Amino acid sequence: MTDDLLRYDLMIEAALRSVVRETLTSVSQNGLPGDHHFYITFLTQFPGVEIPDYLRKQYEDEMTIVLQYQFFGLKIEEDNFSVTLSFNNVRERLQIPLEAITTFADPSVNFALQFQSGAGDEEEEGDDKEQAPPVGSNSDVKGEGAGEGKDGKNKKDQKRGEVISLDMFRKK
Repeated sequence: MTDDLLRYDLMIEAALRSVVRETLTSVSQNGLPGDHHFYITFLTQFPGVEIPDYLRKQYEDEMTIVLQYQFFGLKIEEDNFSVTLSFNNVRERLQIPLEAITTFADPSVNFALQFQSGAGDEEEEGDDKEQAPPVGSNSDVKGEGAGEGKDGKNKKDQKRGEVISLDMFRKK
């Protein structure tokens, strides 16, 4: 790697994480508008992640939660958010640092952000791991996301997103 003293990659990552923070802040103040809902995948072993031990055992590396129908007490801080979700009809409070998030998606508008692992500069392992289905807020999962959908098809085989050029949005 060349001497990138400005670290644009880190600046872009921080700016995109601020999109997540701003989105969650808006939802905490105004609720979810329209059909919007979120799939949030995070590293369960990341420092500062607070989840029940049984969930950490079940999801040793990553966990995907869904904020759609039943979530409570969404609270956003400068560097983390907390929310109460229902797991097998038991409400549990989760606290998740923004840095622990690996994917943030809103399938209702086909929007997704994927982040570098906050755990360091390790090699990417995600391609050969099968991701667990989303858990948490509801049993009637809609839209694209990780795991298995209502139709029983594996979402891993479906298109997860694509890179687009910002030039297509510029006025000419």
